[in-house]
Amino acid sequence: MSSERRRIVITGIGWVTPMGHDIESVWQRLLNGETDITPIERFDARTFPTTFASQVRNYDWTKFVKDPSLHGQPGIHTQFALGAARQAWDMSGLGTVAGLDPHRIGIYLGAGEGVLDFQSYQKTCLASREDDGHTINTVNWGEAAAKFLDGVGEVEQEPNMPASHISRELGIRGPVYNCLTACAASTQAIGEAASMMRRGDADVMVSGGTHTMLHVLGVTGFNRLTAMSTRNDDPATASRPFSKNRDGFVMGEGSGIIIMETLDHATARGANVLGEVTGYGSSADAYRITDIHPEGRGPAVAMLEALADAGLDPAKRRDDGKPPVQYISSHGTSTNENDHIETLAAKKVFGEMAYDIPMTSIKSMMGHLICAAGAVEFITCLLMLRDQVIPPTINLDEPDPDLDLDYVPNVKRETAMDTCLSNSFGFGGQNNTLVVSRI
Repeated sequence: MSSERRRIVITGIGWVTPMGHDIESVWQRLLNGETDITPIERFDARTFPTTFASQVRNYDWTKFVKDPSLHGQPGIHTQFALGAARQAWDMSGLGTVAGLDPHRIGIYLGAGEGVLDFQSYQKTCLASREDDGHTINTVNWGEAAAKFLDGVGEVEQEPNMPASHISRELGIRGPVYNCLTACAASTQAIGEAASMMRRGDADVMVSGGTHTMLHVLGVTGFNRLTAMSTRNDDPATASRPFSKNRDGFVMGEGSGIIIMETLDHATARGANVLGEVTGYGSSADAYRITDIHPEGRGPAVAMLEALADAGLDPAKRRDDGKPPVQYISSHGTSTNENDHIETLAAKKVFGEMAYDIPMTSIKSMMGHLICAAGAVEFITCLLMLRDQVIPPTINLDEPDPDLDLDYVPNVKRETAMDTCLSNSFGFGGQNNTLVVSRI
């Protein structure tokens, strides 16, 4: 790395997850190999091929904001983001620092659409039809919309709403962006936010992601793609990355938010630094919309670019004999395709050294948080570096014989590490990788 490049550090983290809404209790549950996957409560899913999910419950977003009335009735994904952002902001200590320039603080999220209000839309359409059942009466349409949509809240499918609400809550007036690159979104957001800061566009960035697809359209779509597990008789063991009898991913929801600062900015105010973003890589498969290239070419390029950005040689061990990274946070969805190709890509990048690098998936416990997954997994990397312990990949009692790397099955592992690599791959062939290090 060039000595002139601005170093980017993390000073705050926060999340709202299906396993809890604070950092430490969720972290302990992950280390214990717990899970919280239950029948879907958001809508009646009894007739669906998949009837379960990993859901955020018992969460009150109003406890995380100064004045709930300023936010109206935000969408569920915005509610998650507000809670995670407040946790991260408070941890960073930025709220107590006088004289901050709000125009030098920005936001870059990877946020997806929120829950579509199908029931109100359906009622509005039915109420506005003429007696023939086909013609729309525009007068009735307006009256029906006023009746059924009153009190529903903002148009929840707007992906930019979480960033807008966070900027208002925290008084941020710098650049505000959102990307929606499927399951790679929040990892890409963190990488792009770090890049913005390196080129001098901001001193502080709020980044991460938020998403929920626990609605009729979301679950239907993934069921039609046969991407979701249908292990309805035993939901707790349904997410089983790298297992021989895996049958798809488990839908989750939530938000993960981090606060990044330039090292100079954080040092000047005496901030507690949790880690450093040392590398970022991004690539596209240029293949099929819902399939990863079978040779893992896109994921491999993203990992190689992130390592190069961090100044690490994937073919060279350190002086102490350890690999250049000591842990890989895998995308690890529990689909046959992803787990196979991600393993192949890791071997392409690290060669025989791949066998010496633990690679786990917290999706085995938390499910797949879609756009929020990468940020939540990045936060776990920071906690691993802090505590020098790796959470397990649970439900891995019978590994796929074709997948032979070290997936840390079922039980946490204490180990010395100072550099982690975190992968996120999304529909459309989006591949993003981050390298995070102790400082």
